[in-house]
Amino acid sequence: MKVAACLIAALSSTSAFVPGSSGAFGRTQQLSETPFFVDTSDEIPESAITLATSLKQDFLEAEPYWSQDAVPVNVFKNKAPFTGQIVSTKRIVGPKATGETCHIIINHNGDFPYWEGQSWGVIPPGTREKDGKPHSVRLYSIASSRYGDDMTGKTGSLCVRRATYWCPELQAEDPAKKGICSNFLCDTSPGDEINMTGPAGKVMLMPEEDPTTDYIMVATGTGIAPFRGFVRRLFAEDTPAAAVYKGEAWLFLGVANSDALLYDDEFQLAKEQNPENFRIDYALSREQENKNGGKMYIQDKVEEYADEIFAKLDNGAHMYFCGLKGMMPGIQDMLAGVCEGKGIDYNEFIKGLKKKGQWHVEVY
Repeated sequence: MKVAACLIAALSSTSAFVPGSSGAFGRTQQLSETPFFVDTSDEIPESAITLATSLKQDFLEAEPYWSQDAVPVNVFKNKAPFTGQIVSTKRIVGPKATGETCHIIINHNGDFPYWEGQSWGVIPPGTREKDGKPHSVRLYSIASSRYGDDMTGKTGSLCVRRATYWCPELQAEDPAKKGICSNFLCDTSPGDEINMTGPAGKVMLMPEEDPTTDYIMVATGTGIAPFRGFVRRLFAEDTPAAAVYKGEAWLFLGVANSDALLYDDEFQLAKEQNPENFRIDYALSREQENKNGGKMYIQDKVEEYADEIFAKLDNGAHMYFCGLKGMMPGIQDMLAGVCEGKGIDYNEFIKGLKKKGQWHVEVY
């Protein structure tokens, strides 16, 4: 069965913006190979392992599986939110990372279904100081497939970076200006309750009717969240989509340094076991140089493969972007430059991709 020990281990144990089978990843992983976000001291009940390894991930599918006619949207709203429960909150970056990022698993008991590429809203507890009203909803891209890290369909995960503010006058972090929701989430403990809305959005869904479709995924930081869900669905789980997928999923991730890489162990395993169907390229701005000797940003890494990417787009590939909105101007300028070199009208080129549904952007 397409089940990894790293996913089983999650049994024991986000990007934000305001309003018949073989081993895991397609093809075998030993139970000792757990990802860095799993505390290996946790005890995993034998019953949990048996459950996770005995299920095919086909019980939350549409009919046919690729149909998007019944995608759940805004089932729970601000005035009547869903109450989930924290399973685990774990730091998933190294000591030299720029900031703290956590992987948060939430139990919804199967009562809050979602699809890969959607977001959950989180309502932090308390009220706003300025007017005493409840805090507004923050949206976080879901970082797991619809089956969750335990593959039972009863959990979902978020990838959240703790938002802090460094005060140059105090030469210290100013707690009064910290991110309300991200700090709430990163400080949660198992058993804590969390009020949630959604699921939100359809723009980042995967079109699965044609199993030869190529997916080009471009992320910065916690914008990796929806693409982790994509990779799990295609390469880590025993889903109908995984069984027939013959295209290429190509992931680009931009972070500051190696310690800031997210889910690298899972992605490397997917690449190792699916070399014909999965590729990954990193842009490490503080460790790599671009062709001009400057820092390697995400647009520079994508530009290295411009000819291949444009060929894929001409053949129907879908291109996704997720992360801080500041990533898009550099991406757009780079693509415009490539278009100019190829004698292509950039605006018409992008308009054509949007018209055919090949262009997917979710930035915050």
